[in-house]
Amino acid sequence: MNILKTLNTIAQCSQPSFGVTRLPFTKEHKQANKIITQWMKDAGMQVHLDAAGTLIGTYKSSNKNAKTLILGSHQDSVINAGRFDGIMGVLLPILAVKKFHQKKTKLPFHIECVAFADEEGVRFPTALMGPQVLAGTFQMKDIRFKDSKGISIQQALNSFGGNHRKLTQLKRSKKSIVGFVETHIEQGPVLEKHKLPVGVVTGISGITRYTCTLKGKASHAGTTPMNLRQDALAGAAEIIHDLEKKARSTKNIIITVGSIQNTPNAVNVISGEVTISVESRSLDNKKRVSIQKEIASIIKKICRARNLACQFKRTYDQKAVLCDKRLTGALSKSVKDLGYPLMKIPSGATHDASAMSDLCPIAMLFVQSKDGLSHNPKEFSKESDMQVAVRVLENLITNLKV
Repeated sequence: MNILKTLNTIAQCSQPSFGVTRLPFTKEHKQANKIITQWMKDAGMQVHLDAAGTLIGTYKSSNKNAKTLILGSHQDSVINAGRFDGIMGVLLPILAVKKFHQKKTKLPFHIECVAFADEEGVRFPTALMGPQVLAGTFQMKDIRFKDSKGISIQQALNSFGGNHRKLTQLKRSKKSIVGFVETHIEQGPVLEKHKLPVGVVTGISGITRYTCTLKGKASHAGTTPMNLRQDALAGAAEIIHDLEKKARSTKNIIITVGSIQNTPNAVNVISGEVTISVESRSLDNKKRVSIQKEIASIIKKICRARNLACQFKRTYDQKAVLCDKRLTGALSKSVKDLGYPLMKIPSGATHDASAMSDLCPIAMLFVQSKDGLSHNPKEFSKESDMQVAVRVLENLITNLKV
């Protein structure tokens, strides 16, 4: 099978847009599921849609009491996305399982290939519903969240063929699961820089986000001397500079100010109030927690010097997740057995595997991304690199000891 052509075909399951726009529980999602269902059936799988809208294909072991290895990723996209993020990680493990089906090979464990409905969190103000339901960590109150048209998750899910009343019944037993392996585009430039087709993920970074509001005094830009200003925007600019400097001088920490709101935002008025987002990411939970004090210290020092008031509000906090040593070791061996150098790489982005870690051991395989692009219509992975990933997964399945 030509993987690029297959991904091009399913990319047509999209709202009219520049790129791919496929949101959960929509007609585009339903169209995509029809195609994925056929992929799964062609690989010898029994297919069903669970109550959370996750499409599951099962390749059964000869031992009906065997444990289950779960492979997969998400089918949904951001708005104006590329053709690879998520959906590639649905297709490639199905192709690996298809090799065993064609050889009529029975395995010592069941395999489930999954296409989760909503990883991106674009339509609704929540994400990772599918894996959270399997892990038993989904908050049922979240089904009341609504999209921009006023449709709740509950309404959208039920009309799609799911059933919110059965979500709690989907929680899996940890003892029944071998682990979860997710294949994903890297979404970064490291593998391309090293000219490698694939890399093995060491862990998924933790994330802390704050909003920081600086309050100064809006006044006339022409009549207020520089030394008498309480300029909130100038304070924010200094904060952004100093936080970037701090991140550059600190190992294994990323700090980003990605959003800024300025009031009154007028050409001839000194800024009276600015709100910025401050996000930090690290694979080291202790370092991510400790850096928050240093971030706060930098902001407070600048505000004192500029006579600005400041308020902090934490808006998001997610712990880092380390990949399982045994599964990662098996995945690493599968790469090396094919003759490729092993590149171990942390993931700075959140994935379905993050939520699955509450259920079972996890591992991730990254596939090279051209120019490191993702969440972009121009994102691209080479046919040859994706074919390598399929062979790595086939090796993993063949040699995995349960």
